[in-house]
This record gives sequence, structure tokens and C-alpha cells, in this order.
Amino acid sequence: MRERDYRVLSGSMLKVIATISMFIDHTAVFLMQRRPIPLFVLGPYDISVYFIMRMVGRLAFPIFAFLLVEGFIHTKSRKRYAVRLLVFALVSEIPWNLEHGGTLFYPLSQNVFVSLFFALLGLCALERLEHDTDSRVKWAGALVAVFVALTALRSDYGARALAVVLAIYLLRERPVVQAVLSSSALNDPFFSALAFIPINLYNGKRGFIRGRFLQLLFYAIYPVHMYLLYRLRLHMFGY
Repeated sequence: MRERDYRVLSGSMLKVIATISMFIDHTAVFLMQRRPIPLFVLGPYDISVYFIMRMVGRLAFPIFAFLLVEGFIHTKSRKRYAVRLLVFALVSEIPWNLEHGGTLFYPLSQNVFVSLFFALLGLCALERLEHDTDSRVKWAGALVAVFVALTALRSDYGARALAVVLAIYLLRERPVVQAVLSSSALNDPFFSALAFIPINLYNGKRGFIRGRFLQLLFYAIYPVHMYLLYRLRLHMFGY
């Protein structure tokens, strides 16, 4: 067997896995939190359908963070990449606010595209910090500013999102250490670490999600599924 034969997942397949995981997680949070459907007791833990779905959902963010790093490394235009993330961060705020606060304006938290946008800025600052020896203080300050912004905005995962993205980028040649340190920054680190199984099956190929339309369609899944979950919860439970 050749060394890379086990790497069978394209970037598109990683996106599909992360998206399904995210949808399962959000379905549990917004439709099942008050009705967890208990299954059995395992030691001190009450295992329920809700619990299992949340643990499956732990796979999503590490994979999205990994794909952000891949996009940062391989994109033809980081400016266009950043603009795309920012646009969808703004678009996603409405369904995010409806889902979390039931109103169009909900300042207590921001959606994950906000975190990914600032994490991309953090990667740009880190790269300049590594190579621009004459302006290291400036770029170190920019990196700290990104951490502060993520904390102040209370975006999904907050400053931990940047910590995970930076760890994945800096440790991309050391997959075991990458998995341990990246997942340790997240809730439920054991289940988060499982995300690095499909990540390490990545073959470096883009896969079937190609072209502007399919890329934008993939991005649109995030705000659309949140709005649909909000409408479904409103219809089923009245809130």
C-alpha cells in the first residue's frame, strides 16, 4: 500500500461531513434541548438522544477551522475570501438573531462566520508576523486585536476559534499534536478530537464543490438552515 492511499476524503467531502454534523448539533440545540429523549445512564452521565446529537456536533467546528486554513493557504485571492466570509457573516446575523433571541437584533452573541472572518484576519497577521521582521510589533498587535475583537463581539466560539485555527495552521506538519492542542481549546475535547480522523483522511483535492455557484450555495446552507430551524421551532413550540 502506498503511503497516501488511506487519504480518501476531498475537501468537498469534509465540507459535507462538517455540514451534516453542524445540522445535527443545531437540531438538538434548538428543537430537543427541552425534550432530550433519555436512553440510559452511564455512570454519572444521563445518555439521551440530545446528548448523542450534541457530541456528533462536536465534529463540525474543527473541520471548518481546518478548511479555513486550507482556504487561506490555497486561495487565489485572500481579499475575495475575506469579503465572502464577511458578507455571509452579515447575512447570517438575521437568522442567528431570530434563532437565539427571537428578534432581528440580538447583541449578546454573533454567528460563526464572524469567528471565521476574524480568524482569517488572524492568519494573515500571523503570516506577516513570521515574515515581516521589520514590523513584528505591529503584526503582533494586530493578532492581539483579533483576539480582543472576537472576545468583545461574543461570536460563536469566541477567541477559542482563533486559537484552534492558529493551532491547526502552525501544527499542520504534526497531526497528533495538532489534534490534541486544537481540540483542547474546545468544549468536549475528546469528541472534538474525533474530527481529526476525517481531517487526516484529507487527500488535498478540492472535490466536487467547484465554481462560484456551488461555493456560494454551500455557504448559504448556514443561514438558511438556521432560519428553517427557527421557523420549525416557532411552529412546533411557539417560541
